[in-house]
Amino acid sequence: MALADTINAIGAVTDLLKTRIAFFSGIPDISAGRPEKSTGANDHLNLFLYEIGFEPFLKNTALNEGEKPPLWMVLKYLLTAFHGTDDSDSIQAHKNLGAAIWAVYQDDLLTLKGASADTVKALGPNPENLHVTFNEAPSDLLGKLMQGTDEKLRLSVCFEVRPVMIASGAPPNLSLLVGVDYTLPPMALTPKPVGLDVIPSMGPFISEISPTGFEVGEEVTLRGTDLHLANLSVMLGPVELPVTMQRPDELKFNVDPALIAASPISAGSHPVMVVLTLTGTGKRRTSNMVIGNLVPTLNTATIAGAVSIKPGPPREAFATIDLGGRLLGADADDVLLAFYRDGTVIRVFDVFTPQPAPPPPGQPSKQLVMASADAIGEGDYLMILRVNGQQAPQSPVVHLFGP
Repeated sequence: MALADTINAIGAVTDLLKTRIAFFSGIPDISAGRPEKSTGANDHLNLFLYEIGFEPFLKNTALNEGEKPPLWMVLKYLLTAFHGTDDSDSIQAHKNLGAAIWAVYQDDLLTLKGASADTVKALGPNPENLHVTFNEAPSDLLGKLMQGTDEKLRLSVCFEVRPVMIASGAPPNLSLLVGVDYTLPPMALTPKPVGLDVIPSMGPFISEISPTGFEVGEEVTLRGTDLHLANLSVMLGPVELPVTMQRPDELKFNVDPALIAASPISAGSHPVMVVLTLTGTGKRRTSNMVIGNLVPTLNTATIAGAVSIKPGPPREAFATIDLGGRLLGADADDVLLAFYRDGTVIRVFDVFTPQPAPPPPGQPSKQLVMASADAIGEGDYLMILRVNGQQAPQSPVVHLFGP
């Protein structure tokens, strides 16, 4: 699902409400629009979006650092029940209104299960669950909303849906990482000695992790107390990793490529804990938790096939680009690929070719298929990759030139 599909989020919420209220209330005939005359002779509900506000608690809240914040909206609806063509104040109409209120009150009203494909595309990228809250519906509000040719006060209920996201189409403000020489290959790791000293203790405690961001194959240092005990290992999210060096105030572990590839872990922020296995009982005691950022590794970015040219001037190019490395993201991960040149992000993509089932271990590849509408000016571009908010320290160059 692409963030660009969120431009349809308002209509998708209305469509989802119609479908789900009809399912829970048992009243299939629901119209969307002003609550004037009913269009049918049978029991009928009318859904009217009468106001759009903005979520005050999420203003200026971006999905990822460096991105322009989305619009976080609050949609306010009026729900009116009818019995017959123009009857909204009979006993049966009141029963229908009660059924509609009960339907809106369901906890799973706005789940996307069973929704149309377009609705899922528009609301699926929303990182927050949609919530429904009932509002007061005083007679003065109803009177203002129902002014017009009908001018009849119809008993109704008000509720709001929040937060509904429309993402910005502006490229994020990304940059290359500071302190990395992109003209040189990554430095090889050196082996570290292993030392074990055993003394009685209540267990290890972590006060610091260094570096806070690390790649697969890198060695990470934990500092704290009682880190010299026997039978220690490190949990990085769901992955148990071996210790490579110990001192009372320092412990090192390796982000082992084989163990990472054999696990379902993706790049992102994960809890890091030291685990002590008690020799007498086999039980395991964990330390406190710190956060470690497992970053992707982007080794290669190559053009598959030929570069296509969109006639100009200016000449613009598009192509299929194959990415290679480690932890480049699964289909369910939040992956962004930015084309960067002359200090500016030219274009950002978040939709990639679906991976085969089952995907290869270690998430070693990713493919971007650019369409004609995605064409950008010919030139050399640095590739900036982010997976679940963590940026790869490598930015290989793609030469986007046509024949």
